[in-house]
Amino acid sequence: MAQNVVYESFDKMEAFMRDVFIKAGVPAEDAAVCAEILIESDKRGIDSHGVGRFKPVYLDRIKDGIQHPVTNFEVVKDTAAIAVADGHDGMGHVIGKKSMQMAIDKAKQYGMGMVAVRNSTHYGIAGYYATMATKAGMIGITGTNARPSIAPTFGVENMLGTNPLTVGIPSDEDFPFVLDCATSVSQRGKIEHYERIGKTMPPGWVIDRQGNSETDPSVALTGLTEGTSALAPLGGLGDDTAGYKGYGYATVVEILSAALQQGAFLKALNGLDGQGKKMPYHLGHFFIAIDINAFVEPDKFKKAAGDILRELRASKKMPGHDRIYTAGEKEYLAWLDRKDKGVPLNESLKKTIKELQKEYNLDTYSFNF
Repeated sequence: MAQNVVYESFDKMEAFMRDVFIKAGVPAEDAAVCAEILIESDKRGIDSHGVGRFKPVYLDRIKDGIQHPVTNFEVVKDTAAIAVADGHDGMGHVIGKKSMQMAIDKAKQYGMGMVAVRNSTHYGIAGYYATMATKAGMIGITGTNARPSIAPTFGVENMLGTNPLTVGIPSDEDFPFVLDCATSVSQRGKIEHYERIGKTMPPGWVIDRQGNSETDPSVALTGLTEGTSALAPLGGLGDDTAGYKGYGYATVVEILSAALQQGAFLKALNGLDGQGKKMPYHLGHFFIAIDINAFVEPDKFKKAAGDILRELRASKKMPGHDRIYTAGEKEYLAWLDRKDKGVPLNESLKKTIKELQKEYNLDTYSFNF
C-alpha cells in the first residue's frame, strides 16, 4: 500500500457520496443506490471503480450536462421473459439495478429472464448485478459496451470498449463465483488508479498508433481520449498469445449491448459530437438471470459448483506458488481484510473528498485526514 494512505469507514464514505449525489440533483432513493454500488467496489478491493471514480466519472458528467441526475427509466418492450429499456442517459447504477431486478423477477416466473438496455451511462462494477442474481439463487450474466478503447487484433485504432462479460454463479461456499473483468488486458479505471498513485504501467497494456507500448498512465489516458492510443485486447497484441480471443469476446458484448436494443456502438460511444463537444455516451447493457431451480434442486447445484471450485484450488501448484484462486475469492478476501478498516484513501482521493466537502457544503462530515 502506498504511503500516506488512511482508511475511512465504508458507512461514512457511502453516506458522504449519497449526500453529494443528492446535492448534485440525484433523487435521494437513486443517490442511495449509486453510493451503494460505488462503495461495494471498494469493499471488494476493486479500487478502480469505487470512490476514485465518484467525481471524475459521475459528478463531472452531471455538471457537463451529459448525464442526467434524474433517471427516466422507460420500458419500451415487455414480454414474458424479456424486456427492452431506455435509460435516457440517466444514472447507470439505477438503470442497472432496475434492469437486473426485472430479469430476476422474470426468471422466477419463466426460468430465465433477460433485459436489454439502451441510452444508459457507466453503471459501475458489473459484478454487483451478477451478484444480485446469485443472492436470489440464480446465475447472473451482464455485459456493457463503453467508449472506444480496445484496438482489434492487428489494429492500432481504439474501436471497442473494455466491454466486460460478467458471470455470477452461486455455490455452497462463503462467496459466489463471480468473474468480473474487462475484455481488454487492463481498463481505464485501473490506468486512472495507476495515475493517482504515480505508478508506471506494465508494457503491453496500451499501444500508440505505431504499435509501441505506452507505460506512462497520464500519456496513455490522454491518448485514449484523443484516439491516438488503444488498449490491447485480453490475450495481448497479435495472435501469438491469443489476443483474438479478447477481441472476439469484446465484439460479442458490443453486439449484445447495441443490436438487441438498437442502441449506439463503437465510435458513436466516444462522448463527442461532430464538433468535438461533449455529449452523452448512450451506453448499452444486457442482463440475464437463470433460475437454477428450473433445472435442478438449488442445494445440489451449489454443492456441485462448490466441489468444482474446491478441486481447482486443491490442484497441483506451480513452483513458487502455494495457492490457486477461483473468481470471486480475492474479492472476498479483500472484504475480510477491509471490513473493519474501511476504504483506503491516498493523497489524491483525500484532496478530492475535501474539495467536494467544501463545494457541496457538507461540513457535518469529520474525516480521518
